[in-house]
Amino acid sequence: MLIGYARPLQDDLKNEAQRRLLMEEDCERIIAEVHASAKKREELNELMKTLKPNDVVVVAKLYVLADSTHHLVELLDHIENRGAFLVSLQEGIDTRNRDGYSFRSIVKHLAAFQTDCISEKTKKGVSKAKKRGIQPGRPRKPDENVQQAIIMYKSNNYTLKEIREKTGISKSTLYRYLET
Repeated sequence: MLIGYARPLQDDLKNEAQRRLLMEEDCERIIAEVHASAKKREELNELMKTLKPNDVVVVAKLYVLADSTHHLVELLDHIENRGAFLVSLQEGIDTRNRDGYSFRSIVKHLAAFQTDCISEKTKKGVSKAKKRGIQPGRPRKPDENVQQAIIMYKSNNYTLKEIREKTGISKSTLYRYLET
């Protein structure tokens, strides 16, 4: 049986894009988490318990299935022990293919998977911070320090090193403010 699995991602919070992909693959059943929490993957846990030999778990990409490389290895072991298979559409992985993969391909996919993990967690963190009113990025320097640095620079009595030591304003920051 082809069983599609989806979970909310920052770019697909309602699993709509994933569901379309899974339907295009003719999945007989689609299981979707209602939340993105890594700790409450109830649908995934149930899916793993009910896998039968020759079942095929289909995901849009590896990050949908697992949150880390370690978690992915655990799930792959479980799927294999059940006599089932995994298909990951984005990476072009199909464990039904017994010819195997080159080491280069495996490393390439794992690197992309790790990048997806980091990217998804970063997007989620930025989104949460914005909802709390926190602006992402480096905090601005206090205006009084910038003004003092500009005055010191224009006086021609201080070196850039002295200005940085007294105000905490770097050369690049100072020049950026001088341009405006």
